[in-house]
Amino acid sequence: MYAARMGDLPPYLFARIDEMKARQIARGVDVIDLGVGDPDLPTPPHVVDALCRAARDPHNHHYPSYAGMKEFREAVAIWYSRRFGVSPDPDKEVLALMGSKDGIAHIAEAFVNPGDIVLAASPGYPVYRTGTLFAQGKLHGMPLFEEHGFLPVLEDIPRAVAERARLMFFNYPNNPTTAIADQKFFIEVVEFAREHDIVVVHDNPYSEVAYDGYQAPSFLSTDGAGEVGVEMHSLSKTYNMTGWRIGMACGNADIIAGLSRVKTNVDSGVFNAVQYAAISALLGPQDCVRESCAVYQARRDTLVKGLRELGYAVTSPKATFYVWMGVEDSMQFATAMLEKAGIVVTPGTGFGPEGEGYVRFALTRPIERIQEAVGRMRVLAP
Repeated sequence: MYAARMGDLPPYLFARIDEMKARQIARGVDVIDLGVGDPDLPTPPHVVDALCRAARDPHNHHYPSYAGMKEFREAVAIWYSRRFGVSPDPDKEVLALMGSKDGIAHIAEAFVNPGDIVLAASPGYPVYRTGTLFAQGKLHGMPLFEEHGFLPVLEDIPRAVAERARLMFFNYPNNPTTAIADQKFFIEVVEFAREHDIVVVHDNPYSEVAYDGYQAPSFLSTDGAGEVGVEMHSLSKTYNMTGWRIGMACGNADIIAGLSRVKTNVDSGVFNAVQYAAISALLGPQDCVRESCAVYQARRDTLVKGLRELGYAVTSPKATFYVWMGVEDSMQFATAMLEKAGIVVTPGTGFGPEGEGYVRFALTRPIERIQEAVGRMRVLAP
Protein backbone atom coordinates (compact mmCIF):
# COMPACT_ATOMS: atom_id res chain seq x y z
CA MET A 1 0.00 0.00 0.00
CA TYR A 2 2.65 2.53 1.04
CA ALA A 3 5.42 3.95 -1.12
CA ALA A 4 8.82 2.31 -0.65
CA ARG A 5 10.24 5.45 0.96
CA MET A 6 7.84 4.98 3.87
CA GLY A 7 9.86 1.97 4.91
CA ASP A 8 12.86 4.22 5.49
CA LEU A 9 10.88 6.77 7.47
CA PRO A 10 11.13 6.15 11.23
CA PRO A 11 8.17 6.90 13.50
CA TYR A 12 8.40 10.53 14.58
CA LEU A 13 10.11 10.48 17.97
CA PHE A 14 7.70 12.75 19.78
CA ALA A 15 4.67 10.87 18.45
CA ARG A 16 6.07 7.69 20.02
CA ILE A 17 6.61 9.49 23.31
CA ASP A 18 3.03 10.77 23.20
CA GLU A 19 1.78 7.19 22.82
CA MET A 20 3.79 6.04 25.84
CA LYS A 21 2.56 9.01 27.85
CA ALA A 22 -1.07 8.36 26.89
CA ARG A 23 -0.85 4.78 28.14
CA GLN A 24 0.37 5.96 31.53
CA ILE A 25 -2.33 8.62 31.80
CA ALA A 26 -4.96 6.00 30.92
CA ARG A 27 -3.71 4.02 33.93
CA GLY A 28 -4.33 7.05 36.15
CA VAL A 29 -0.70 8.20 36.47
CA ASP A 30 -0.12 11.91 37.11
CA VAL A 31 2.47 12.36 34.36
CA ILE A 32 4.99 15.22 34.45
CA ASP A 33 6.00 15.84 30.84
CA LEU A 34 9.57 17.07 30.49
CA GLY A 35 9.84 15.62 26.98
CA VAL A 36 8.69 17.70 24.03
CA GLY A 37 9.94 21.31 23.84
CA ASP A 38 6.57 23.07 23.69
CA PRO A 39 6.56 26.22 25.87
CA ASP A 40 3.89 26.27 28.55
CA LEU A 41 4.10 30.07 28.78
CA PRO A 42 1.40 32.05 26.93
CA THR A 43 1.91 34.09 23.78
CA PRO A 44 2.36 37.78 24.77
CA PRO A 45 -0.96 39.68 24.92
CA HIS A 46 0.06 42.34 22.39
CA VAL A 47 0.76 39.60 19.85
CA VAL A 48 -2.63 37.98 20.45
CA ASP A 49 -4.32 41.38 20.12
CA ALA A 50 -2.61 41.98 16.77
CA LEU A 51 -3.90 38.63 15.50
CA CYS A 52 -7.45 39.40 16.58
CA ARG A 53 -7.46 42.78 14.84
CA ALA A 54 -6.06 41.33 11.64
CA ALA A 55 -8.36 38.31 11.67
CA ARG A 56 -11.41 40.60 11.70
CA ASP A 57 -10.25 42.38 8.55
CA PRO A 58 -11.85 40.76 5.46
CA HIS A 59 -8.83 41.75 3.37
CA ASN A 60 -6.88 39.05 5.24
CA HIS A 61 -9.35 36.28 4.47
CA HIS A 62 -7.90 35.49 1.04
CA TYR A 63 -4.86 33.54 -0.08
CA PRO A 64 -1.67 35.07 1.35
CA SER A 65 1.53 35.78 -0.55
CA TYR A 66 3.64 32.68 -1.08
CA ALA A 67 6.78 34.49 0.04
CA GLY A 68 5.08 36.29 2.91
CA MET A 69 3.70 39.81 3.11
CA LYS A 70 6.22 42.51 2.31
CA GLU A 71 5.50 44.04 5.73
CA PHE A 72 6.43 40.77 7.44
CA ARG A 73 9.62 40.34 5.43
CA GLU A 74 10.60 43.93 6.22
CA ALA A 75 9.94 43.30 9.92
CA VAL A 76 12.21 40.25 9.80
CA ALA A 77 14.96 42.32 8.16
CA ILE A 78 14.63 45.02 10.83
CA TRP A 79 14.71 42.43 13.63
CA TYR A 80 17.82 40.79 12.18
CA SER A 81 19.49 44.18 11.89
CA ARG A 82 18.69 45.13 15.48
CA ARG A 83 19.57 41.76 16.95
CA PHE A 84 22.51 40.56 14.85
CA GLY A 85 23.73 43.55 12.85
CA VAL A 86 22.74 41.78 9.63
CA SER A 87 20.41 43.40 7.07
CA PRO A 88 18.92 40.83 4.68
CA ASP A 89 17.13 42.19 1.61
CA PRO A 90 13.43 41.66 2.40
CA ASP A 91 12.62 41.21 -1.29
CA LYS A 92 15.22 38.55 -2.10
CA GLU A 93 16.76 37.25 1.10
CA VAL A 94 13.76 36.65 3.40
CA LEU A 95 11.05 34.02 3.06
CA ALA A 96 8.08 33.39 5.36
CA LEU A 97 7.78 29.84 6.70
CA MET A 98 5.12 27.89 8.55
CA GLY A 99 7.62 27.52 11.37
CA SER A 100 11.27 26.63 10.77
CA LYS A 101 10.35 22.92 10.48
CA ASP A 102 8.61 23.82 7.20
CA GLY A 103 11.81 25.15 5.66
CA ILE A 104 14.01 22.39 7.05
CA ALA A 105 11.71 19.68 5.73
CA HIS A 106 11.51 21.14 2.20
CA ILE A 107 14.89 22.65 1.39
CA ALA A 108 16.55 19.37 0.40
CA GLU A 109 13.97 18.96 -2.37
CA ALA A 110 15.37 22.08 -4.02
CA PHE A 111 19.06 21.14 -3.92
CA VAL A 112 19.49 17.39 -3.45
CA ASN A 113 19.33 14.87 -6.27
CA PRO A 114 18.74 11.15 -5.61
CA GLY A 115 21.91 9.71 -4.10
CA ASP A 116 23.44 13.06 -3.12
CA ILE A 117 24.81 13.27 0.41
CA VAL A 118 23.38 15.53 3.09
CA LEU A 119 25.53 16.30 6.13
CA ALA A 120 23.67 16.63 9.42
CA ALA A 121 24.68 16.67 13.05
CA SER A 122 24.06 13.53 15.11
CA PRO A 123 22.43 13.80 17.57
CA GLY A 124 20.20 16.30 15.82
CA TYR A 125 16.66 17.39 15.05
CA PRO A 126 14.95 14.37 13.41
CA VAL A 127 13.56 16.43 10.52
CA TYR A 128 17.05 16.82 9.01
CA ARG A 129 16.86 13.10 8.26
CA THR A 130 13.20 13.21 7.20
CA GLY A 131 13.73 15.98 4.65
CA THR A 132 16.73 14.13 3.24
CA LEU A 133 14.73 10.92 2.83
CA PHE A 134 11.93 12.64 0.94
CA ALA A 135 14.50 14.16 -1.42
CA GLN A 136 16.00 10.67 -1.89
CA GLY A 137 19.33 11.85 -0.54
CA LYS A 138 21.72 9.92 1.69
CA LEU A 139 22.30 11.24 5.19
CA HIS A 140 25.86 11.32 6.54
CA GLY A 141 25.88 12.01 10.26
CA MET A 142 28.41 14.45 11.69
CA PRO A 143 29.01 13.08 15.20
CA LEU A 144 28.70 15.49 18.12
CA PHE A 145 30.87 14.35 21.02
CA GLU A 146 31.15 15.91 24.43
CA GLU A 147 34.96 16.05 24.23
CA HIS A 148 34.62 18.41 21.25
CA GLY A 149 32.01 20.59 22.90
CA PHE A 150 29.30 18.87 20.85
CA LEU A 151 30.62 20.56 17.71
CA PRO A 152 31.18 18.51 14.53
CA VAL A 153 34.83 18.08 13.55
CA LEU A 154 34.64 19.04 9.88
CA GLU A 155 38.13 17.77 9.06
CA ASP A 156 37.00 14.26 10.09
CA ILE A 157 34.46 14.13 7.24
CA PRO A 158 35.97 11.87 4.56
CA ARG A 159 36.89 13.84 1.46
CA ALA A 160 34.93 11.46 -0.77
CA VAL A 161 31.83 12.20 1.34
CA ALA A 162 32.41 15.96 1.32
CA GLU A 163 32.79 15.98 -2.47
CA ARG A 164 29.38 14.31 -2.86
CA ALA A 165 27.65 16.47 -0.26
CA ARG A 166 25.13 19.03 -1.47
CA LEU A 167 23.64 20.26 1.79
CA MET A 168 24.65 20.67 5.43
CA PHE A 169 22.36 21.10 8.45
CA PHE A 170 23.66 22.35 11.78
CA ASN A 171 22.12 24.06 14.79
CA TYR A 172 23.51 26.32 17.56
CA PRO A 173 22.38 26.86 20.26
CA ASN A 174 21.96 23.14 19.84
CA ASN A 175 19.00 20.88 20.25
CA PRO A 176 19.33 18.42 21.93
CA THR A 177 22.81 18.89 23.47
CA THR A 178 22.34 22.59 24.49
CA ALA A 179 25.85 23.31 23.16
CA ILE A 180 26.77 26.72 21.80
CA ALA A 181 29.06 27.74 18.96
CA ASP A 182 31.19 30.81 18.35
CA GLN A 183 32.17 32.71 15.24
CA LYS A 184 35.37 30.66 14.93
CA PHE A 185 33.32 27.55 14.24
CA PHE A 186 31.01 29.42 11.86
CA ILE A 187 34.07 30.58 9.91
CA GLU A 188 35.18 26.95 9.59
CA VAL A 189 31.72 26.06 8.21
CA VAL A 190 31.91 28.84 5.61
CA GLU A 191 35.38 27.74 4.47
CA PHE A 192 34.31 24.08 4.30
CA ALA A 193 31.18 24.95 2.31
CA ARG A 194 33.16 27.07 -0.15
CA GLU A 195 35.73 24.32 -0.68
CA HIS A 196 33.13 21.65 -1.39
CA ASP A 197 30.30 23.75 -2.91
CA ILE A 198 27.80 22.87 -0.18
CA VAL A 199 24.55 24.68 0.66
CA VAL A 200 24.57 25.45 4.39
CA VAL A 201 21.40 25.55 6.51
CA HIS A 202 21.78 26.89 10.03
CA ASP A 203 18.77 26.05 12.19
CA ASN A 204 18.58 28.81 14.80
CA PRO A 205 15.27 28.77 16.71
CA TYR A 206 16.86 28.98 20.17
CA SER A 207 19.05 32.06 19.79
CA GLU A 208 16.86 34.15 22.08
CA VAL A 209 16.44 31.53 24.82
CA ALA A 210 19.70 32.27 26.63
CA TYR A 211 20.93 32.78 30.18
CA ASP A 212 23.57 34.42 32.35
CA GLY A 213 24.08 37.26 29.88
CA TYR A 214 24.93 35.00 26.95
CA GLN A 215 23.89 36.24 23.49
CA ALA A 216 23.91 33.68 20.71
CA PRO A 217 25.32 34.80 17.34
CA SER A 218 23.71 34.38 13.94
CA PHE A 219 25.50 32.34 11.31
CA LEU A 220 24.66 35.15 8.87
CA SER A 221 26.83 37.58 10.83
CA THR A 222 29.88 35.55 9.76
CA ASP A 223 31.86 36.88 6.78
CA GLY A 224 30.92 34.86 3.70
CA ALA A 225 27.91 33.13 5.27
CA GLY A 226 25.55 34.92 2.90
CA GLU A 227 27.45 33.43 -0.04
CA VAL A 228 26.98 29.81 1.03
CA GLY A 229 23.92 29.51 3.21
CA VAL A 230 20.69 30.45 4.89
CA GLU A 231 19.44 30.55 8.43
CA MET A 232 16.08 29.16 9.53
CA HIS A 233 14.50 31.01 12.40
CA SER A 234 11.20 30.76 14.19
CA LEU A 235 8.96 32.75 16.49
CA SER A 236 7.88 29.53 18.21
CA LYS A 237 10.36 29.48 21.08
CA THR A 238 11.20 33.19 21.32
CA TYR A 239 7.61 34.38 21.64
CA ASN A 240 5.86 31.18 22.82
CA MET A 241 4.13 30.79 19.45
CA THR A 242 4.63 27.10 18.66
CA GLY A 243 1.02 26.61 17.60
CA TRP A 244 0.94 29.69 15.37
CA ARG A 245 3.32 28.19 12.78
CA ILE A 246 5.32 31.21 11.70
CA GLY A 247 9.02 31.49 11.00
CA MET A 248 11.48 32.69 8.37
CA ALA A 249 14.40 31.73 6.21
CA CYS A 250 17.04 34.40 5.61
CA GLY A 251 20.25 34.49 3.63
CA ASN A 252 21.57 33.76 0.15
CA ALA A 253 19.08 34.96 -2.47
CA ASP A 254 19.55 31.97 -4.80
CA ILE A 255 19.02 29.48 -1.97
CA ILE A 256 15.95 31.39 -0.79
CA ALA A 257 14.62 31.34 -4.37
CA GLY A 258 15.07 27.58 -4.59
CA LEU A 259 13.24 26.95 -1.33
CA SER A 260 10.52 29.39 -2.35
CA ARG A 261 10.01 27.57 -5.63
CA VAL A 262 9.40 24.30 -3.78
CA LYS A 263 7.03 25.91 -1.32
CA THR A 264 4.91 27.59 -3.99
CA ASN A 265 4.17 24.10 -5.26
CA VAL A 266 3.31 22.50 -1.92
CA ASP A 267 1.56 25.13 0.22
CA SER A 268 -0.27 28.43 0.01
CA GLY A 269 1.62 30.53 2.53
CA VAL A 270 0.98 31.78 6.05
CA PHE A 271 -2.37 33.33 7.05
CA ASN A 272 -1.94 37.12 6.90
CA ALA A 273 -3.36 37.60 10.40
CA VAL A 274 -0.61 35.37 11.79
CA GLN A 275 1.97 37.42 9.89
CA TYR A 276 0.59 40.64 11.39
CA ALA A 277 0.86 39.05 14.84
CA ALA A 278 4.46 38.09 14.03
CA ILE A 279 5.23 41.68 13.02
CA SER A 280 3.93 42.79 16.40
CA ALA A 281 6.19 40.26 18.10
CA LEU A 282 9.32 41.17 16.13
CA LEU A 283 8.95 44.97 16.27
CA GLY A 284 7.03 45.34 19.54
CA PRO A 285 8.36 45.45 23.11
CA GLN A 286 10.86 42.69 23.89
CA ASP A 287 10.30 42.58 27.65
CA CYS A 288 8.31 39.39 27.11
CA VAL A 289 11.41 37.63 25.79
CA ARG A 290 13.50 38.60 28.78
CA GLU A 291 10.70 37.56 31.15
CA SER A 292 10.42 34.14 29.52
CA CYS A 293 14.17 33.62 29.77
CA ALA A 294 14.08 34.51 33.46
CA VAL A 295 11.41 31.86 34.02
CA TYR A 296 13.39 29.22 32.13
CA GLN A 297 16.58 30.16 33.94
CA ALA A 298 14.94 29.63 37.33
CA ARG A 299 13.65 26.26 36.13
CA ARG A 300 17.09 25.36 34.77
CA ASP A 301 18.73 26.16 38.09
CA THR A 302 16.15 24.12 39.99
CA LEU A 303 16.50 21.06 37.76
CA VAL A 304 20.28 21.14 37.53
CA LYS A 305 20.66 21.58 41.29
CA GLY A 306 18.21 18.74 41.93
CA LEU A 307 19.89 16.37 39.49
CA ARG A 308 23.31 17.06 40.95
CA GLU A 309 22.03 16.44 44.47
CA LEU A 310 20.72 13.09 43.25
CA GLY A 311 24.22 12.20 42.05
CA TYR A 312 23.93 12.89 38.32
CA ALA A 313 26.68 14.71 36.45
CA VAL A 314 25.01 17.44 34.43
CA THR A 315 26.11 20.70 32.81
CA SER A 316 24.08 23.88 33.26
CA PRO A 317 23.18 25.11 29.73
CA LYS A 318 23.78 28.66 28.55
CA ALA A 319 20.94 28.49 26.02
CA THR A 320 17.85 26.53 24.88
CA PHE A 321 15.25 25.34 27.36
CA TYR A 322 16.72 21.86 27.64
CA VAL A 323 19.07 19.97 29.93
CA TRP A 324 21.17 17.19 28.37
CA MET A 325 22.28 14.48 30.78
CA GLY A 326 24.45 11.40 30.40
CA VAL A 327 22.99 8.00 31.33
CA GLU A 328 23.97 4.39 30.63
CA ASP A 329 21.07 3.48 28.30
CA SER A 330 18.83 6.28 27.03
CA MET A 331 15.71 4.29 26.17
CA GLN A 332 15.95 2.16 29.28
CA PHE A 333 16.32 5.26 31.44
CA ALA A 334 13.43 7.08 29.73
CA THR A 335 11.17 4.06 30.07
CA ALA A 336 12.03 3.65 33.75
CA MET A 337 11.40 7.35 34.35
CA LEU A 338 7.92 7.06 32.87
CA GLU A 339 6.95 3.72 34.40
CA LYS A 340 8.46 4.20 37.88
CA ALA A 341 8.27 7.97 38.37
CA GLY A 342 5.61 9.16 35.91
CA ILE A 343 8.07 11.53 34.21
CA VAL A 344 8.51 11.95 30.46
CA VAL A 345 12.04 12.61 29.21
CA THR A 346 13.35 12.23 25.67
CA PRO A 347 15.83 9.42 25.00
CA GLY A 348 18.89 10.70 23.19
CA THR A 349 18.88 7.82 20.73
CA GLY A 350 15.83 9.36 19.09
CA PHE A 351 18.09 12.16 17.82
CA GLY A 352 20.54 9.81 16.12
CA PRO A 353 23.06 7.10 17.06
CA GLU A 354 25.40 9.52 18.82
CA GLY A 355 22.55 10.52 21.13
CA GLU A 356 22.75 7.15 22.83
CA GLY A 357 23.92 7.50 26.41
CA TYR A 358 21.98 10.73 27.04
CA VAL A 359 18.47 11.96 27.80
CA ARG A 360 16.96 15.38 27.28
CA PHE A 361 14.82 17.24 29.81
CA ALA A 362 12.63 20.15 28.62
CA LEU A 363 12.16 23.10 30.96
CA THR A 364 8.57 23.58 29.81
CA ARG A 365 6.72 22.92 33.05
CA PRO A 366 6.26 25.16 36.13
CA ILE A 367 9.02 25.15 38.69
CA GLU A 368 6.78 23.38 41.21
CA ARG A 369 6.35 20.45 38.81
CA ILE A 370 10.10 20.33 38.19
CA GLN A 371 10.69 20.18 41.94
CA GLU A 372 8.15 17.38 42.19
CA ALA A 373 9.85 15.53 39.33
CA VAL A 374 13.21 15.73 41.11
CA GLY A 375 11.59 14.30 44.23
CA ARG A 376 10.09 11.39 42.29
CA MET A 377 13.46 10.65 40.65
CA ARG A 378 14.91 9.56 43.97
CA VAL A 379 13.68 6.04 43.20
CA LEU A 380 16.06 6.00 40.20
CA ALA A 381 19.02 7.90 41.63
CA PRO A 382 22.47 6.34 40.99
